Amino acid sequence: MNAPNKSGWKPEMQPDDGMHNGPETTTGNRALMLEEPLLFEIGHSDVTGVDLPEVDAGALTRLGGLERSEPIGLVGLTEPETVRHYTRLSRQNYGIDLGFFPLGSCTMKHNPRLNEKVARLPGFADIHPLAPQQSVQGALEVIDQLGNWLCKLTGMPAVAMSPKAGAHGELCGILAIRAAHEARGDAREVVLVPESAHGTNPATAAFANYRVEDIPATPEGRVDLEALKARLGPDVAGVMITNPNTCGLFEKDFREIADAVHEAGGYVYCDGANFNAIVGKVRPGDLGVDAMHINLHKTFSTPHGGGGPGSGPVVFSEALAPFAPLPFVRAEEDGSFTLVEEEEREESRGESFGRMTAFHGQMGMFTRALTYMLSHGADGLKQVAEDAVLNANYILRCMEDVLHAPFAESGPCMHEALFGDRQFENGLSTLDLAKGLIDEGYHPMTVYFPLVVHGAMLVEPTETESKAAIDEFITAFRSLAERARAGDESLKKAPYYAPRRRLDETAAARKPRLNWTEE
Repeated sequence: MNAPNKSGWKPEMQPDDGMHNGPETTTGNRALMLEEPLLFEIGHSDVTGVDLPEVDAGALTRLGGLERSEPIGLVGLTEPETVRHYTRLSRQNYGIDLGFFPLGSCTMKHNPRLNEKVARLPGFADIHPLAPQQSVQGALEVIDQLGNWLCKLTGMPAVAMSPKAGAHGELCGILAIRAAHEARGDAREVVLVPESAHGTNPATAAFANYRVEDIPATPEGRVDLEALKARLGPDVAGVMITNPNTCGLFEKDFREIADAVHEAGGYVYCDGANFNAIVGKVRPGDLGVDAMHINLHKTFSTPHGGGGPGSGPVVFSEALAPFAPLPFVRAEEDGSFTLVEEEEREESRGESFGRMTAFHGQMGMFTRALTYMLSHGADGLKQVAEDAVLNANYILRCMEDVLHAPFAESGPCMHEALFGDRQFENGLSTLDLAKGLIDEGYHPMTVYFPLVVHGAMLVEPTETESKAAIDEFITAFRSLAERARAGDESLKKAPYYAPRRRLDETAAARKPRLNWTEE
């Protein structure tokens, strides 16, 4: 913004002479914006970057006829060519270390480097899942401590640590619900899923062979309690409900919903992907939740998406705890820890529905999450939720005069602010505004989700963003909203300054070119 620094020096920007595209360069590069070819366009299949000894003809017989006699067509590259290629590609990616990442309902928060350092300590980073239990007591203690924290934070008596991601955790909870119904001879067919729930919820219920039925939302964006009560019956196994929901709102009738479901003989599954908004403030167990997954990669700082594997532990109520999966860590009276495996199930958890995964989950994710908890403490985790909610409400109130905010009067939003495209002119869409954000240096927010809002824009600032960073984002966001309301058709061709211009996303999805062929 060309503000002077403390010394009084002010950076001078070159005047905009309309020459951004400038003269063509011989290479196609534009300073540090490099035109990156494919690997097949860099190297050649008739060269190699390493020298390999000739293969002894006798060794080929050991392949049992599986050897190839024709070239496989892979290109040969030198080490500098290979390193430079992937380094140049990485510079074209957006990440949390570059700037604000406003993806709604995804909690793309900064990962403290302390957590990464601890996860790389010898004994954690190089642990093997088949190591003898007596040689990995420290790792088992980490799993046990993390599980205890999760139980305390949620007010639930049991936890399964093995699920590898949020959707995996959802399946874990639903399978426990199915096992509980079957154990009492009461197999049921239907799972109710509100419109405001996460999109994976109905998919999970269907995968577990349940018939999914929708429950509508009220005009204020919450579950229609009366519609849910009217649908409950002897065929309903339970409800999958996201709280806070995908409209960014806390389900204020949750306790009444849970009581109604329990009275009808069903169970309550809570999608805990948005736990970051209420951690330390609300214990889901007190609301009547029977099972809930917790995304360690959203709430407790472990890498998310392309940053690494996820982790979705599931906490259980007393009613569902006997049906939780194996394996689990058991603290012994002598201070040691035992990983209870399948062969011991009859004496330890005889009604378990079985296993979710071969081993016990993501050790690196457990280590990061426990480090995050210990460094924050109970009061710090509470502040995480408070700051995340404060940031989201700040964005909502700063934008509601220029963007349609359908639930602005439904009470404070939680972790995310939801907007729509109702006031855009000249056929401009949410997609156009999102592409404009790329030119402003931001990764776009989540768009067109949830489906209950036309042209939805779901913005989650998280607690790790400073007011200065959020103010800068709001400035860019407001300018784009005003351009969309004014019908600025130049947005239809954004982005202008990205490594690539706008793609035909429909063709890219329906007619992808996934392999390279020589012209």
